[in-house]
Amino acid sequence: MKILQVLPALESGGVERGTVELAAELVKRGHDSTVLSAGGPMVAQLEATGSRHVTRPIHRKSLVTLGQVRPVRRLLQSLRPDVVHVRSRMPAWVVYLAWKGLPVNERPVLVSTFHGMYSVNPYSAIMSKAEHLIAVSDCVRRYILDNYAVAEDRISVIQRGVDTRQFCEMPLDPAWRHQLLEDYPQLRDRRILLMPGRLSRWKGQLTFLEVIARMVREDASVHGVIAGGLEGGKQRYRTELESRIGELGLEDHITFLGQRSDMHELYLFADLVCHLSTKPEPFGRTLTEALASGTPVVAFERGGAAETLRACFPAGLVAPDDTRAFVQTAQRLLTQPRPAIEIPERFHLTAQTETTLAVYRGLLERHGRAVR
Repeated sequence: MKILQVLPALESGGVERGTVELAAELVKRGHDSTVLSAGGPMVAQLEATGSRHVTRPIHRKSLVTLGQVRPVRRLLQSLRPDVVHVRSRMPAWVVYLAWKGLPVNERPVLVSTFHGMYSVNPYSAIMSKAEHLIAVSDCVRRYILDNYAVAEDRISVIQRGVDTRQFCEMPLDPAWRHQLLEDYPQLRDRRILLMPGRLSRWKGQLTFLEVIARMVREDASVHGVIAGGLEGGKQRYRTELESRIGELGLEDHITFLGQRSDMHELYLFADLVCHLSTKPEPFGRTLTEALASGTPVVAFERGGAAETLRACFPAGLVAPDDTRAFVQTAQRLLTQPRPAIEIPERFHLTAQTETTLAVYRGLLERHGRAVR
């Protein structure tokens, strides 16, 4: 099959990583893989695993971006993909209008993935126009059915898979550990609670500070590590976090690491991973990665994160926004040996790839086209 994935850019983030990982898996299975985006630092990783990249400015949420409809239509005519898989709203508008302008017998099958619970409006509705929709969790599937006129049989739930071999088969590199402690000596001989994710109010970093403050009162060795860059350069929020750290007297108990490319090592280094989002997230990829590394996770029971923990590690679930119960659960897990954690097959990258390919094949067969 010839498969074209489309997203705004290849800068960083879960959608981008998932696109690059799926592309690599497609190539391994002998398929022709191309990605269309505005580019970014992850293009090199994409191309290194055998996919092609086409750069077009399809990322800006502006009517100007619709000027890319004709160039993208020409691209579709040139590439002649069997499947076009859109992963974001603005690129979906460009692709859909380009796709509609093709003769019916020349149109590739069109698939969209709902990576989030988008605001309900005509702009977001474009994601429901594809021939088949993929939801990254059951809660996203329910959201689609509740808010868009989509038949149930047009939706497949495919969890975003993790390459579990990468996380569970690689021990922590002593040289990496040595370098981290050289850079951040305050982490030496501490109980590390890691909070991954970009700095954003709804991600719950302020609640994380409250958790650390409560735990430090009983165990001074507890240290909170926040790994993630600023969302949209929101320096004001970072300043607010630093001010709150001062109010709670946590200057010696919190470390900001910024955006990192070594999350696997950080998961292994941490004693516990925390997830404290204040609203439902569509999927808990960071939690799956942490659990695949063998590190226990504590999370509020909401959204995709709850689905992940129910399947993989229910002992880490806490009632939403119950900070006291969160602290108690974290303290209990820190006093126990690391548990054996089993990641169900549906959360594996291989399962995601095979299930996605099954969606592609089903659509092609429905159109009476040969599956290559």
